[in-house]
Amino acid sequence: MVLSTLGFPPIGAHRRFVTAIGIDAIGSGVWMPVSMLYFLAVTPLTLVQVGLAMSIASLLTLPLTLLVGGVVDRYGAKRVLQLGNLLQAAGFAVYPFAHSLPVVVLVVAVAAAGRTAFWGSYAPMVAAISAPGERERWFGFLGALRNSGFAIGGLLAGAAITVGTAASYQGVVVLNAVSFVLSFVLMAGVVGHETRRGAGVAPGGWGVVLRDRGYRWLIGSNFGYAMTGMALNVAMPVYVVKMLGLPGWVSGSVFVVNTVMIGVGQGLVVQAMTGHTRSRLVVLAVGFTVASFLLLLAAGHLVAAAAIGVVLVAAAVYTLGEMTGGPVLSTLAAESAPVHLRGRFMATYQFSWNAASTVAPVLFAWLLDRGPAPAWLVLSGIAVLGAACCVPMHRSLPLAARPVTNAAVAEEPVG
Repeated sequence: MVLSTLGFPPIGAHRRFVTAIGIDAIGSGVWMPVSMLYFLAVTPLTLVQVGLAMSIASLLTLPLTLLVGGVVDRYGAKRVLQLGNLLQAAGFAVYPFAHSLPVVVLVVAVAAAGRTAFWGSYAPMVAAISAPGERERWFGFLGALRNSGFAIGGLLAGAAITVGTAASYQGVVVLNAVSFVLSFVLMAGVVGHETRRGAGVAPGGWGVVLRDRGYRWLIGSNFGYAMTGMALNVAMPVYVVKMLGLPGWVSGSVFVVNTVMIGVGQGLVVQAMTGHTRSRLVVLAVGFTVASFLLLLAAGHLVAAAAIGVVLVAAAVYTLGEMTGGPVLSTLAAESAPVHLRGRFMATYQFSWNAASTVAPVLFAWLLDRGPAPAWLVLSGIAVLGAACCVPMHRSLPLAARPVTNAAVAEEPVG
């Protein structure tokens, strides 16, 4: 009843899957705030060395994103998602034995490979357990669930950081590893309706993906969305604390606003999308994002008390953009792909996210070093370019021109 009131779909037979995703999110939420602090606390490595190790590990696993797509098509999303759980559990299980730079790179790369497998199979798995027409609701619901899990995990991480001992940090690692094992066990009982190669489906491969003009425009639009999506974790904390000189609690409050709004309001926002064209909703999301960036820029010209208020309003507007664009783009990516090639198509979509996460930290740091105006105006420009991709996408990707229905229908063949 509560989920229905909030606009979320009935869980029904998918309780195990939902629970697995929630547990995974709590474990990830525990780890994210301490990912660099952990190695600083338990190894002799410097901050620069830890950052270098994590960057090398990320680059090593970036090509796996596309490889995972073919594996999903061949063996099914559930198996690959479970493999991702096991790889991450194995990686974190050996973290306590990593003390030198090469070993840290190795164990982080194993965990990153598992994370790549997870995200490469996550959207195809959501598509497998849900029906067309209601996938915006499912992607919105699971996004809200993960966001809430991150918040719970973040509170536990805060306790570990406050204690600050090597044992408390090791406890975080153990908890994270256990969360992946639990998710693996729960996923074993999940039933989806997947179509894999060899099950009587039409042949195809990467050539089909590369020739899909409409999907290419979708990738371009999502890259803009993903780049601006990195601002919450990368650009905003530095800008609020270092450039505006506001108290640290303001930066923390930005995350609270984001978490609470998504947790409580995501389903209601998706419900309000009913009847509105998908491509236009993506453009609307960009409008919210650009407005939030301009508000952040304006905060730099205000006294501290007023700047705090404007920053928090900007966080709310930014979150509206995230809540509007995320479920629509994920649904377009999942439903516009031929079912038997969904893994490859979704891997291409996920690659745009991974590319953004690789480029954004360096680009944002460079822009912020040049001042508030270059940072927020360039980020606004990136967002607008993503919105511009919606014009040809609307014409060449059939589902982009259709309205959100939030009503389940039978799966239609695509492509």
